[in-house]
Amino acid sequence: MCLRPLSQTSVKGGSMGDVFKTKREEDQESVETKHIIFENLKRLWPASDTKTKVRVVSAVSLLIGAKMINVQIPFIFKNIIDSLSLPPETLLTTGAPLALLVGYGVARSSASLFQELRSAVFAKVVQTAIRDVARESFLKLHNLDLSFHLQRQTGTLFRVVDRGSRSIDYVMRSMLFNVVPTSLEIMLVSGIMVHSCGPAYALVTVGTLGVYTAFTVSVTSWRTGIRKRMNASENEASAKAIDALMNYETVKIFLNEHHETRRYDESLKAYQKAAQKTLTSLSMLNFGQNAIFSVGLTTIMVMAGSEIYAGTMTVGDLVLVNGLLFQLSIPLNFIGGVYRETRQALIDMEQLYVLRGKKSSIHDAPDAVSLEDARSFESSTNGLPIRFEDVSFSYPTGEGQRAHRVLDNISFSIDSGQTAAIVGRSGCGKSTILRLLFRFFDPDSGSVRLGDMDSKALTLRSVRENIAVVPQDTVLFNNSIFYNIAYGNPDVAMENPKFVYEVAQNAQIDSTIKEMPQGYDTIVGERGVKLSGGEKQRVSIARALLKDAPILLCDEATSALDTSTESSIMDIIKGQKGKRTTLIIAHRLSTVKDADKIFVMDGGRIVEEGSHEELLEIDAGLYKRMWDDQSKNGRRTAP
Repeated sequence: MCLRPLSQTSVKGGSMGDVFKTKREEDQESVETKHIIFENLKRLWPASDTKTKVRVVSAVSLLIGAKMINVQIPFIFKNIIDSLSLPPETLLTTGAPLALLVGYGVARSSASLFQELRSAVFAKVVQTAIRDVARESFLKLHNLDLSFHLQRQTGTLFRVVDRGSRSIDYVMRSMLFNVVPTSLEIMLVSGIMVHSCGPAYALVTVGTLGVYTAFTVSVTSWRTGIRKRMNASENEASAKAIDALMNYETVKIFLNEHHETRRYDESLKAYQKAAQKTLTSLSMLNFGQNAIFSVGLTTIMVMAGSEIYAGTMTVGDLVLVNGLLFQLSIPLNFIGGVYRETRQALIDMEQLYVLRGKKSSIHDAPDAVSLEDARSFESSTNGLPIRFEDVSFSYPTGEGQRAHRVLDNISFSIDSGQTAAIVGRSGCGKSTILRLLFRFFDPDSGSVRLGDMDSKALTLRSVRENIAVVPQDTVLFNNSIFYNIAYGNPDVAMENPKFVYEVAQNAQIDSTIKEMPQGYDTIVGERGVKLSGGEKQRVSIARALLKDAPILLCDEATSALDTSTESSIMDIIKGQKGKRTTLIIAHRLSTVKDADKIFVMDGGRIVEEGSHEELLEIDAGLYKRMWDDQSKNGRRTAP
């Protein structure tokens, strides 16, 4: 089963953003936004998490305290100005200005303290939510079926998850600390303005608010499209960069460094244009907001100045009006900034939640049972029987479409403990059989049976727990050799590391590892690039043996090994006969000539079946022709 690095496969016809866009209509955007907001609200007030609720309530209480103190500051400042206009002897007698000045400083410090305490208390709520979403998204990606991963771009996918997770902080803070509190503060300040200065001042204030809000909403809506284009260009640039770096050796072999750089720069150029438009439009938005507020402030100051000349207001009242309006400018700026940034954050989160909402086509049936519970045979020591019954399959190519048929109504059976092999020309469907066994896909028709059960009636986990795979192209983690072998069964390896060394010996790699300076602690590099092809395959075999599953699937497990090592490895696989059911895909026919059964495939069908000797007796048989061709060429590989 050739499990190649899926990141090398690009999305046909565009970026990952294009894939997401094909999954929903544009008129569903408002519904998606409501869903995002609802999901974040649930994280703000989780049903079963009392500690989080206490933190949220505490943060809101600190917020209200800060708002109440802030509203008092303009009044304190007014009283300071008015008290300073008193006769000097009165100032010295009462000491009122000094007390007011101290109170002014205390009020500002207290408001700031409350704000910082609020942020500190709420930090754990936000960071927990970010961690939960990132973890759930990571698990979601692993649970999606192979069809999704065959058309993914790793770089784009990473940007979607990263950008969406980072946006959670702003959305949650804006919902709790900006939207409702800002509305309340505006109403409170407007009411004070009416009570202290008269309805004319309130009318100017409300008019300023209305124009400011309408301008902000309209310009921000226009900027939304620019932000989406910028995100799409960023996704594309990230995908190209990661794809090129993951295929570094291929780029160097064909001297295509400049070609990859040009492709990357094309996406950067598109991102640059969109980012420039985003920044220039932001400058226009900021100037417009400040201009609207400045007009409203100037109007109110002129009105207050006129009343001072008329004797109906004091200089302190002018300071109060100015202070209240400036006090209002803070939530006004929040309204503009919060709406703008929240819209952008929701755009950034949109693709993440579309991804989280995707459904896997391979999943457990409602009444699925564990393989262990369903087994009607004695134990796993002799493996699991495998049976294909009239199985047909075509790989999906798009929305509900299928490519040409890869498997065409095939049937075969392998008894418990038997070693079977599948041979045939490239593209005949050999690896597809292994993918169906592991339930990466389900057949279009027919059934794949493990024991007496259809695999679709079993839980995915129980099916995959009972199958170990040695893939043709081994991709290792950028970690130690010990870690990569132990990955086959981490719990067992942690409890008893000696099993790791035993399977390494069985896979004929223990002596090679011990010759390395750091032994089993040797770091293999990204995708195992520091090891040779043969060393990687032997690590893969050791990993599969450590899993100790009743079914062993080998897809060209010895293709990168020399003849001597191949013979040793095949002796190990032969030693599993009677202990587990083994299915081998091979091009070198010498590796499978001792199998109990050999299935010969051609054009998606099984055309011959039997032991090595039986197949050689079929005149003009495909297996016999393949064997003869290999013999003529002095090797045992398929043509």
